[in-house]
Amino acid sequence: MSDFLDRIRGALVGLKMPRALEALDHTLQQLEKGEITAIEAIDTLLSEEYATRETRRIDVALRTAKLLPAKTLEGFDFSFQPSLDRERIAALAQLDFIRRAEVVHFLGPPGTGKSHLATALGVAAVKAGKSVYRATLADLITALSQAEREGRLAEKIRFYARASLLIVDEIGYLPITTGGANLFFQLVNARYEKGAMILTSNRGFAEWGEVFGDPVVATALLDRLLHHAVVIQIEGASYRLRGHADLIPEHVRANAPIAPPPPPKRRGRPPKTKNGVADL
Repeated sequence: MSDFLDRIRGALVGLKMPRALEALDHTLQQLEKGEITAIEAIDTLLSEEYATRETRRIDVALRTAKLLPAKTLEGFDFSFQPSLDRERIAALAQLDFIRRAEVVHFLGPPGTGKSHLATALGVAAVKAGKSVYRATLADLITALSQAEREGRLAEKIRFYARASLLIVDEIGYLPITTGGANLFFQLVNARYEKGAMILTSNRGFAEWGEVFGDPVVATALLDRLLHHAVVIQIEGASYRLRGHADLIPEHVRANAPIAPPPPPKRRGRPPKTKNGVADL
């Protein structure tokens, strides 16, 4: 019996299964007492090891994805933002939008939960085994600008295009130069119809010409970012300032609606008509 145990312990060490090795003695005691069957003993050892490895994988992936501190949908106060359709957010958490390489837009005033929801969906994607990366728009453009100066722009764009889901946070909070807008367009173009994105912004699409400092680049961005898109508009007060609303000036509290522009016009020749009716 001792020879068998020595071989089992040696195998667990060789296979780098420290959690299963740690649980081995207790599991064998349960087996000897008849509390579990042999199959259940094997299941226990493998489950313990798998759970430990999965926890470690998720922790590393969250750090790599820049998703810490992690957020969850369970931790979001939907009662504070009644304008949100909870079922629609739950549907996004199924992650089909990643498979379809769609772009999810969260629009709304500061403090309404846009970043929380974006991060929570990113955490859900990591747990599902998807590769995710999150950055603010300002940090993203800073990194791309540095890569361009160092002659590594194509390599950097490939790095950002590699993730199954790219989360770009805080669009509209800081001004973007025309050069920065062009760099962001190159990244968006590289991911277009290939990788999913989540964008958060406190500015309406009609203001993107001002945000990016170039209406032409803004139009080109929206042409790609709205082609396969899900737009979630959040109308409500700041969750962070919920206890201090009386300290905020009235003109600041008043939030203009953030609505998407009409869809871009179809390119190419107009559809053929028959008797004045379009043949669709």
